[in-house]
Amino acid sequence: MTRAFVEPLPIMPIKQAVASLNPAPTVAPNTAGGEGRTRLHQALTLFPPQKLYRVVQKAAKVSMSPDLPVQTIWGFDGIIPGPTYIARYGEPILVRNVNNLPTNNGGFGLPSVTTHLHNSHTPSESDGFPCDFFEIGQFYDQHYPVVLAGFASDHPPNGDINESLSTLWYHNHRVDFTAQNIYKGLAGFFLIFNDHDTGDETTGFHLPSGQFDIPMMLADKVFDSNGQLFFDLFNLDGILGDKFLVNGKIQPFPHVHPRRYRFRWLDSGPSRFYQIFLTDLNNLSAQNMFWQIATDGNLTPTPVQIESARIGVAERVDVIIDFSQFAGKTIYFENRLEQQDGTGPTGDILPAGRGNLLLQIIVDLPAVADNSVDPATHPQFYSLPSTTPAPRVTRTFDFDNSNGGWTINERFMDCNEPRFTVQQNTVEHWILINSSGLATPHPYPLRGIPDSFHQRAPTANISISADRPEGRGATRV
Repeated sequence: MTRAFVEPLPIMPIKQAVASLNPAPTVAPNTAGGEGRTRLHQALTLFPPQKLYRVVQKAAKVSMSPDLPVQTIWGFDGIIPGPTYIARYGEPILVRNVNNLPTNNGGFGLPSVTTHLHNSHTPSESDGFPCDFFEIGQFYDQHYPVVLAGFASDHPPNGDINESLSTLWYHNHRVDFTAQNIYKGLAGFFLIFNDHDTGDETTGFHLPSGQFDIPMMLADKVFDSNGQLFFDLFNLDGILGDKFLVNGKIQPFPHVHPRRYRFRWLDSGPSRFYQIFLTDLNNLSAQNMFWQIATDGNLTPTPVQIESARIGVAERVDVIIDFSQFAGKTIYFENRLEQQDGTGPTGDILPAGRGNLLLQIIVDLPAVADNSVDPATHPQFYSLPSTTPAPRVTRTFDFDNSNGGWTINERFMDCNEPRFTVQQNTVEHWILINSSGLATPHPYPLRGIPDSFHQRAPTANISISADRPEGRGATRV
């Protein structure tokens, strides 16, 4: 039994750059120096890094609740979530990932790792491809140019500003072990700013910034009879936890000022979907509205007023909540989406107060200046891509389940077999079909390339819902 709302919400530290790396980064893999990379850096000389980082993946002891024993996790720099990276477009960086994990996994996880910067426009050798894993004692230099899509084609030299991303996350991506290793702690936030989404609410789009801009990693976990973190290796439908964590703590709380905040919600999985409402337990009939400003790192063209936000595994949603309407009150982030097993939600929305209370928000801090934009004024952000260019080709991808594993077009993942190639600077039309017979609305992110979702339709007996504002990002099928 764990008590709710007894510990404050953790705010993860900002990752700090280092002056140099030893050995120095090289274009070719430095295998003699202990690097696990096998391919050349494509753009290291074109976009020389202006900042260098060194992060160590290692085991650590952490407390997730005062009512549970200390847990052994794997974390970037030994914390869960890992440190938050702050990047800016036009400032290339290089991150040295060091594998200092133990050989003993404590029951689940594999200390053979690769790190993916989710949704980033990144050269393939640095993208964290599932089969680019490296072993204990090795390092892997990942080069992030932090450039906008289109810089080398239709929007030279700096890229298309409408392709700007903001809320990204980095996570373990090892083939066959992604779920286990993320569940064990290998994930964190990576935020990108530019001259519009500046990180300073007095400039640009005037979005809440600093202490009023808070990333939140959502997770649900299972603990065994001894109170230790548990992952069921034999549940191939996906596990659901009965304990809900935000930034590594079970049901924490923050104190907030009566002003606007930006929250960056991330569903870190492995199987739970969320539909988050603002709940006042003293007024369950109240319809508490807020504003969504981004889906999966892409700002929407203008803020969208919503009563709730649905988030699938690996998806991100950025929202703005004005707590001046709740001054002196205590409210909750509540997940009201019913889900009974790992195959996906039922689609039913539970009554207010009957869902999972994720976070308690105490609006008791003094009033302070608020220089952020009022979303009700409908400020304009970026434009969506044109849907008029004719696609060069149409491809169909049929997602199914076979012997406990996922297939695409009746074939399993093969690290050494590219299925097709695409032509640069062209448009393709992709049709994604879920034929698994499961209700799992699997979020599908197209790695490294911007895409736009245009239509969703039901298949078999699987219902759908148009629950996300117009935008781009991962697509559920």
